[in-house]
Amino acid sequence: MNTSEIDKLWTLGLEALNCNPNDEQLGKLKQYVTLLHRWNKTYNLTAIRDPLQMIPLHIFDSLAVAPYIEGENCLDVGSGGGLPGIPLAIMQPQRDFTLLDTNGKKTRFMQQVVIELGLKNVNIVQSRVENWQSEHQFDTIISRAFASIIDFVETSSLHLSNKGQLLAMKGQLPESELSLLTNGFIVAFSKTLLIPDVSGERCVIKIISKY
Repeated sequence: MNTSEIDKLWTLGLEALNCNPNDEQLGKLKQYVTLLHRWNKTYNLTAIRDPLQMIPLHIFDSLAVAPYIEGENCLDVGSGGGLPGIPLAIMQPQRDFTLLDTNGKKTRFMQQVVIELGLKNVNIVQSRVENWQSEHQFDTIISRAFASIIDFVETSSLHLSNKGQLLAMKGQLPESELSLLTNGFIVAFSKTLLIPDVSGERCVIKIISKY
């Protein structure tokens, strides 16, 4: 794929998502993919090795949830190599993003991304979410990595503000998991996500307190 075809991939994908980055934001998204590919060779940040596949599978997938982020701050739990937090932070500079992961190599990578991209609205934390003592609570808590929605809700909800929301990114809608929700949490909605150049089912589930 030549440079013009890659540029077309970016342009058409972002347009399909109704995402309109300015030149600086687009440059940072592209630079992030470059850094992810470079560091992945030694840090094993993602199973996706091809940088061209990283664009739809990581960047477009992350930005598909941008319309559902609410409030002044967002916590990305199990952020790994910075997904979805880094792309969201690039596109939403008006919000503060905290990216949390237990893996030291991954948090070091994310910290380097923050430095190289000059992201002033991103804070990196290495900790288990259930052990972390945050100074404040979050309006949106999102996760792309948790295997179980129940675990995500139980471990993350202590960091949720009173009117906050939990957003779980999943493949197929896990109806059996959602039926097990307890502790006063309910599903506000589930939305199918259409990711440009990605096949297979994808959805986002909004979970809130019913009290």
